[in-house]
Amino acid sequence: MVLSFKYGRYTLSAMALLCLATRLSAQSSADVKQIPFGKNNRITYDLHSGKYSVSVNGTIMIKEAFSWYEDARQPDTAKIRRSFTIAPLKDRFGTGKQYAITSLENGITKQQLFYVYNGDNGFYTALVLRGAGARSRSMSPLTTTALQLPGNDTIRAVHVPFDNDAWVKYSAVNLPAAAFTSAEVTALYNTANNNGLVIGAVEHNDWKTGIALKGATAQTTGLSVIAGWTDSTGTRDRIRHGIVTVGDTLCASPKIYVLPANDWRTGMEQYAKANRLAEPRYIFNWTAAKPFGWNSWGSLQTKLSLAKAKTVVDFFADSCKGFRNADHTLYIDLDSYWDNLNTGGMTGDFSQLEAFSAYCKSKGFKPGIYWAPFVDWGKSPRKVEGSQYNYQDAWTKVNGQYHEMDGARAMDPTHPATRERIAFLIKRFKDAGFEMIKIDFIGHAAIEADHFYDPTVHTGMQAFRKGMEYLVDQLDGKMLVYAAISPNMATGRYVHTRRIACDAFKNIDETAYTLNGTSYGWWQNWLYDFADADHVVFEGATAGANKARLLSGIITGTLITGDDFSVYSHASEAAKQLLQNQDLLAVARQGGVFQPVDHHIREQSSNIFVKKSGRYTYVAVINYAQTAATFSLALQQAGLSAKEVYMAKELFSGKISTQSNTMQISLPPADAVIYQLIRNK
Repeated sequence: MVLSFKYGRYTLSAMALLCLATRLSAQSSADVKQIPFGKNNRITYDLHSGKYSVSVNGTIMIKEAFSWYEDARQPDTAKIRRSFTIAPLKDRFGTGKQYAITSLENGITKQQLFYVYNGDNGFYTALVLRGAGARSRSMSPLTTTALQLPGNDTIRAVHVPFDNDAWVKYSAVNLPAAAFTSAEVTALYNTANNNGLVIGAVEHNDWKTGIALKGATAQTTGLSVIAGWTDSTGTRDRIRHGIVTVGDTLCASPKIYVLPANDWRTGMEQYAKANRLAEPRYIFNWTAAKPFGWNSWGSLQTKLSLAKAKTVVDFFADSCKGFRNADHTLYIDLDSYWDNLNTGGMTGDFSQLEAFSAYCKSKGFKPGIYWAPFVDWGKSPRKVEGSQYNYQDAWTKVNGQYHEMDGARAMDPTHPATRERIAFLIKRFKDAGFEMIKIDFIGHAAIEADHFYDPTVHTGMQAFRKGMEYLVDQLDGKMLVYAAISPNMATGRYVHTRRIACDAFKNIDETAYTLNGTSYGWWQNWLYDFADADHVVFEGATAGANKARLLSGIITGTLITGDDFSVYSHASEAAKQLLQNQDLLAVARQGGVFQPVDHHIREQSSNIFVKKSGRYTYVAVINYAQTAATFSLALQQAGLSAKEVYMAKELFSGKISTQSNTMQISLPPADAVIYQLIRNK
């Protein structure tokens, strides 16, 4: 008896069916390619469907992801044939292998590239288009409806803002509530053990990239990495992203880093370091000590004058001699309204500025200045300083209208007028002897515009790169460069230190706001030489709030003060006490980065931060509430042994205690402490 089975409209014998199944199995096996990465991870790519899945330690974490680009011509995916190739890889990231999936779609060669490096637990991916007409204003190398972290614990997703303007905040939400687009990078993490996944762009010269999430269940979310993301509040743009192409024959997405991490915090730090590899610094390497100093916007603001500025210098020289960085100096920075010290504007008399600069140096300090190089505050037709052009020639247009934000009008970073003004004023600053510059509102240079003067520039990020490179060229390695309002990621190539958040001054709410940025953006200390918590102001705040505000600077990175020390006040005594506490200053001078320990829902700041430095471990605790609170820290959370006993010195008070297993820290309302722990012998 011969067994037979129906297969479609054919009737096949068992032997024939077995042969067919074997052929189908062989075809299916040939279509599925395995790409190993890390210790026990792999990408499984189906050449037939054009989709791939990512498994971590044997568990699928990203399911059936695919790539896409904006093109009105939609190919018939069923007819696309894909090839798979492997090539050796050696570049700034290390050595490894490049895996390419190549197809021809509507006359365009499309490549999904995977970059796998030895010793890296993650991988990079990018989408590349080649051929006549290779161009796009939006594309994605990774989109999935099913990204899932294993286990049954609570999973949170992190929203990272594009910049630090308008008092924007970071946030973290439970996965089902995730419905946002994070700028350039996001992290998903398990609240029980900090296991997580970091996904982010490491290239920012052409594209603004958003990571869109749409939570589905407690452990599952849809996710799309979108190169070409713009948003009126997210990126401050009012039009779509510009088109990216090289000669109309090449278009590449940014490289996207996909990094599974045992601890999402170390994963974010690794992501920051990867950015510095992908796009090396354009500015000179900072080799001097971590900057300490004073900035006039903290209190003096519009009241700035030469006499007041010199009196501030005298305060630090005579009454606060213990406040110095490791190079035994301070940066004394004149912020906005430095033009109170000159007549005639940018082209006028700089003699008072020169006198201030010389006076600073005579006291052993370094003079600093402020400028917003890509905006016009005047907003009226007139001649551009240092140029034959008029301002209206250089104003950026969006939808036919001049682009304004923060009260300033954007200037095209590629226009000769903007560049000539930069060259003119930076030279005057250098000639006046300034050794630091605080640059502000540089996000105006990254706006998507109707067009740019430079015909090779089509996107806001391309314009930003042109403008920032020209600015750094004019600075010529002569100044410490500090960025205030600016894009979070793209600014990293061009400055030494960057403010972690928007303006902050003295009260506990402002400390909480600043440390929201540090709680979720501390890792930027690996992208920049230093992050900064803005000017620390004491006047008018309680003793506890002063401690918390000072500690926010020490935790975040550099230490810049901001009180009006030209007159005696409560701030003068607070500064003499707090800014000359050598135990605190020793921590502030050190390298290393404070890492947040506790993370809360939505926009709440971490209360506990930890840093290791040599033999010591530092534990900083801040109570933002207007009521007393007790905080608990298991020593293992600080990387210490639960079985050892540690001597703990509280650095504000000098009090000594012993700690083991778990620290219980009780704080009054709006107050802070910092402990130095060392193993008790």
